[in-house]
Amino acid sequence: MTLTFTPEQKRLRLIALSVVVAAYVLSFFQRFAPAGIAQDLAASFQTSAASLGVLAATYFYVYTLMQVPTGILVDTLGPRRILLLGGLVAGGGSLLFGLADSLNAALIGRTLIGLGVSVTFIAMLKIIAVWFEEHRFASVVGLSMLVGNFGSVLAGSPLSWLAQTAGWRGVFIGIGIVSLLLGGLAWLLVRDRPTNADGAVPPAPRFDRTVVLTGLLRVVKNRATWPAAFVNSGLSGSFFAFGGLWATPFLTQGLGMTRDTATAHLSLYFAGFAVGCLVIGTLSDRLRRRKPVVIVSSHIYALIWLVWLSGISLPPVASYALFALMGLTTASFTLSWACAKEVNPPQLSGMSTSVANMGGFLTGALLQPAVGWIMDQRWSGAMANGVRLYAAEDYRWGLLLIAVAAWLGAVSAWFLRETRCRNIWTDRG
Repeated sequence: MTLTFTPEQKRLRLIALSVVVAAYVLSFFQRFAPAGIAQDLAASFQTSAASLGVLAATYFYVYTLMQVPTGILVDTLGPRRILLLGGLVAGGGSLLFGLADSLNAALIGRTLIGLGVSVTFIAMLKIIAVWFEEHRFASVVGLSMLVGNFGSVLAGSPLSWLAQTAGWRGVFIGIGIVSLLLGGLAWLLVRDRPTNADGAVPPAPRFDRTVVLTGLLRVVKNRATWPAAFVNSGLSGSFFAFGGLWATPFLTQGLGMTRDTATAHLSLYFAGFAVGCLVIGTLSDRLRRRKPVVIVSSHIYALIWLVWLSGISLPPVASYALFALMGLTTASFTLSWACAKEVNPPQLSGMSTSVANMGGFLTGALLQPAVGWIMDQRWSGAMANGVRLYAAEDYRWGLLLIAVAAWLGAVSAWFLRETRCRNIWTDRG
């Protein structure tokens, strides 16, 4: 059945979407910020590559653990309440991170940041699923991610510039204050679902523990859910590990770029991803196909990794172009949410998208310190200004893990179930 919305409902949904997307901008900024200030963090806390990887990955550990609980909370309590709590926790964590005088304090702050922002994305998907027409789901998600990815672009060159001029600590203190404000706006302006014809807000669905567990098990036991989860794991996991930490160090130490040039590559990577979220989602909706779009773009992304592993020297125009293309094709993993949602019961959209989503964060959490550990095993002992220096070959051995993850995602795309951009749960009987 096609949903129709009144002009007032359309106004309310745009307000709700604006607030949650603004929170999503901060979520993306926090996710990728360590890459833009990796050198500052290494110098401030005197860390090894593995320790730096753990500091960055702490966000992803808690984010991963929260995906299924967040899906359950969104489906039961609604996005409004958890967006408020998420803003408060993330804001407090960012303040602590900015004020941290030790690595342990920074780890606690980073953990709280991950915990707070972990609710944002699933809440956004739930709002879109409830407030927008089904055939527009991927397009609206893509547009929201295009705007949300502005946060990742800010985590590249702009953050590096601010860190060098005003200090990285002040940046995170300011972001913490903004997070607190957005949590309050979510409570004031977001509504969990449209009103009925008489203007009354329908009651939230009431699930007891048995029903919640049954719903989650239904999603997990559905074999059609898992190809989408593996696509997400490989593509977004490699994206988070590289773009979230190792891209800038690899470009500066591994390829000899200046910090400004490296962070410009990073910003272009994120900008390409932002555009890709809109382009790939819209293309999929217009073609009414999911699978072929994911297959083509994911294989292009995986092939680019072979270039970085080869050690070939590229002119600046080529390296910039490849980073932009990487970002554009990485965005194919965003279709995994639609693929998971469309093969499961509509009322379990929060759970199904969270199950598909958690694999990417788990992979990113494991890859970031693992890459650093491999680099530490090969480290020659060279240092400069208290920061370890790694050779290009050290980076390539570490990045091999990320390339393997990228290919895992590309291969998994062949096992997706084509939904033709509609929910096929009832079609399967």
